[in-house]
Amino acid sequence: MEKKTSFLKNKKIPVMWAKLFQDLLKDCDREMFCILNLRTKSQVINVNVVGMGTLNSVLVHPREVFKSAILSNASNIILAHNHPSGDPEPSRHDIEVTKRLAEAGNLMGIEVLDHIVVAENRYFSFREEKILPEYFQMEEVAAEQSLPYAKSEKEKAR
Repeated sequence: MEKKTSFLKNKKIPVMWAKLFQDLLKDCDREMFCILNLRTKSQVINVNVVGMGTLNSVLVHPREVFKSAILSNASNIILAHNHPSGDPEPSRHDIEVTKRLAEAGNLMGIEVLDHIVVAENRYFSFREEKILPEYFQMEEVAAEQSLPYAKSEKEKAR
């Protein structure tokens, strides 16, 4: 539990990862989806490009994302992709993919620490904005942000 709290307390970490991915993806004219594989104490193992898309989308499947993490023996990962449009605001699809990947990681014991969307000199961190799936369990947070996961399990069943 200590690694989570130290990651969450260090406010500079999303900025640091965003800078890394901005440098890596700055010249890309299409969306690229990458993962940063990390050891238990957030030490970097490697960075892998998981998908290359079009001007405004990239298809990502948990199989490809976690293949790299498993082969690298990662305990945590950070997801990242770019928006060549210049606007780092995540789409509804970005949010759904993040939720799906975090749930898959949870099943495998590989925690998704963040998903960072970079664009030019700006970024969007799912962790900073508290919209990683762990926060969807807190209905009031999801409801405040008007996310599709704000409904309780009872409401979904209706």
